[in-house]
Amino acid sequence: MCLIVFAWRPGHAQPLIVAANRDEFYARPSLPLAQWPESPHVYAGRDLEAGGTWLGIGANGRFAALTNIRDPHQPPARTSRGELVARFLSGDRSIDDYLDDVVSRSMEYAGFNLLVGNANELWHFNARESEAVMLPPGVYGLSNAGLDTPWPKVLKARTALEEVLEDPQPQALLALLGDPQTAPFAELPDTGVGLATETLLSSVFIASQSYGTRASTALIVQADGTRVMVERSFGPYGGHLGEVEVKV
Repeated sequence: MCLIVFAWRPGHAQPLIVAANRDEFYARPSLPLAQWPESPHVYAGRDLEAGGTWLGIGANGRFAALTNIRDPHQPPARTSRGELVARFLSGDRSIDDYLDDVVSRSMEYAGFNLLVGNANELWHFNARESEAVMLPPGVYGLSNAGLDTPWPKVLKARTALEEVLEDPQPQALLALLGDPQTAPFAELPDTGVGLATETLLSSVFIASQSYGTRASTALIVQADGTRVMVERSFGPYGGHLGEVEVKV
């Protein structure tokens, strides 16, 4: 499960602002944000179990990020969803061509949301829907359902992002991602995982013994193409493991 809130503002001095949490089992091995040796233009974390990633940046203003779709009844996937982000960031195909391929192969993966973009366009594809959509300017929230599905954590984080957009700074974006408050029972969605799990997953920042927010990432893109990305890593019960900053 993950959470991404982002502001897409073409023509603005800072056209893309992203704040994202990657939620995963702590036992799943991964590497923090870094330059990829085999693709030096890619900066992202890495899932060591399947080799993909959840969010990153690449050459020519490329950006991609992923969330899963929460559905305990979906069949096992044949391919890891993290490769969807990795392939886009490390490749050079146009967004249209890439998304055509993703749409045609979407049944190979468990349910997912995919964001892909460059300096001029930002697209969203939900694997439960039939086509990718080019996003108009706006402030958006994405968790483990559709874009802007009004789950409490999505609404809270999106509002918090809107409040810092006048002067977005990485530390302010990371702070809004650290909210551990769970939602009231009456506001919880019913995604088939039971009340206790719904409650655990309802906070912006998730912490428990075995599962929680593994990485919080802030990305600020400038109009001249320069980018700042800061990632904080966490362990069980939200223990802080480190922070990485990349400027490219």
